[in-house]
Amino acid sequence: MSEKTLALKIDHLRKVYAPSAAAKKEGSSGHVALNDVSLSIPAGEFFAFLGPNGAGKSTLIGILSGLVVKTGGTAEVCGVSIDLHPEKAKSYIGLVPQEFNLNWFETSLQIVVNQAGYYGISRKEVLPRAEQLLKDLGLWEKRNDQSRTLSGGMKRRLMIARALIHEPRVLLLDEPTAGVDVELRREMWEFLRTLNENGTTIILTTHYLEEAEQLCRQVAIINHGEIIKQGTVKSLLTNLNYVTLHLDTVAPVTMAEMTLLREYPLKKIDDTTLELRLAPGETINDSIRKLTAVGVQVANIRNSGSRLEEVFINLIEKKA
Repeated sequence: MSEKTLALKIDHLRKVYAPSAAAKKEGSSGHVALNDVSLSIPAGEFFAFLGPNGAGKSTLIGILSGLVVKTGGTAEVCGVSIDLHPEKAKSYIGLVPQEFNLNWFETSLQIVVNQAGYYGISRKEVLPRAEQLLKDLGLWEKRNDQSRTLSGGMKRRLMIARALIHEPRVLLLDEPTAGVDVELRREMWEFLRTLNENGTTIILTTHYLEEAEQLCRQVAIINHGEIIKQGTVKSLLTNLNYVTLHLDTVAPVTMAEMTLLREYPLKKIDDTTLELRLAPGETINDSIRKLTAVGVQVANIRNSGSRLEEVFINLIEKKA
């Protein structure tokens, strides 16, 4: 792959946070947030970083956007080094941070227009662009409202509009749909899909694994500052070791019935819900027969979550 086609190139990236005074006295050398991370993301990709809290996802986003100083390694955005040409590298990036950082007393339109000024975009040029972005994100009717009066979902969309006003090549989204209701989340998904189809590289961190499965072509799973798995969503799902199902039973499952099933990969969620891990080669019919044999009747079968969530949990458990 030619480096000219890369949106992001990271080599041996490392970040160690200095220990507190108390931790230093105890001999601590600091917290390793990123440990020798290397990866390349092609231009036009829709990519997700997945991992538990404290895995290093936000630290990585912070380094790329210039908000966090790395300890070692190199990173390039669209072929531009964040060390040698930091301003140019930043100009290629649109950042939507996890926390709200809007000016609460500016209107939605003012926030987007003023952001363009940091990139030398004239007011004449930016006004029609801002109008289109606010309309695309369902905020045009709120253009004259101060940001502090907006709902959480509207604030999140306003931050996306602000990040896109200078037409960046790469959009970094740190938990973009946190606190957003289901309907609005789906609308944002459609907007991001269209944006990606039009050529913008999108890199996101998310705790909603369904979000990564629905939107992204490639993912990297991070734990304890290291990438433990990377690949296409399709390839990760192919390697899934088991599928977790929830079984709703007709009647409450008794302790005696659970004792008879103790050698079977079942967990009791509540009186009428069982969790079943179905291994490769096993069928749901086999499971139903075993349950029926001890007197448990199944009324309904459903997936416990996204398939990517199964991959994620399996990998994290292996590395624990």
